[in-house]
Amino acid sequence: MAEVLARRQLTPELLDHLPASDPRAMGSRRDLVRINAIMFQAPIVARRLRRDVEQPPRRLLEIGCGDGALMLAVARRMARHWPGVELTLLDRQDLVPGERRRRFTELGWHAETVITDAIEWMEDSAPSSFDVITANLFLHHFAEGELRRLLAAAQRLAPVFIATEPRRNGVALVASGLLRLIGANEVTLHDAAASVRAGFADNELSALWPRGEAVIMREGAIGPFTHVFSARPAASGSPR
Repeated sequence: MAEVLARRQLTPELLDHLPASDPRAMGSRRDLVRINAIMFQAPIVARRLRRDVEQPPRRLLEIGCGDGALMLAVARRMARHWPGVELTLLDRQDLVPGERRRRFTELGWHAETVITDAIEWMEDSAPSSFDVITANLFLHHFAEGELRRLLAAAQRLAPVFIATEPRRNGVALVASGLLRLIGANEVTLHDAAASVRAGFADNELSALWPRGEAVIMREGAIGPFTHVFSARPAASGSPR
């Protein structure tokens, strides 16, 4: 197994190719909410935000937001200390329900959705448009060339970038097969294993981050399932 997982292996994930209204897709998105909870993704993201963002940001972008459930869980942890955040939720499909956007409003955040391709939109956006960019279980969908483009665009758009991704190891791969015990459907079971094989280990994302300006990068595992990467300027400073 170690030899199989030595390098990233990208396999098309079923959820990416199913219509949003397909019952299997809807079931898989419900599974993802539970998987994020099992992986403690929201507290991990919130902890990294507190650690790497020195001042409350005004503009935050989440790429590959899905239905917005993960970011709402993060916002509930951060809103007291980060009031009035302008949140942009970006995904290729329009999956964020109006009720969820209203919940952001109740927390004092203004959320808007952008339905488009992440890399192209980021490359076309004005520099320094955001204070923070986050991604959760998203980067592993991309091959190395696309990742280089995405990370270069992220560096241009915001001083802080934080990503939580699948950890590529044997424990995570075995655990992906056990998701049937929580009632995960066939789409989730396929995609969970594919996600682990396409996930990250060691300093693979740091090696793809664009060189130039001095940055502090932190990369590594948190628990058996999550790989975390963050980059911020080496020189401290307030969000624009």
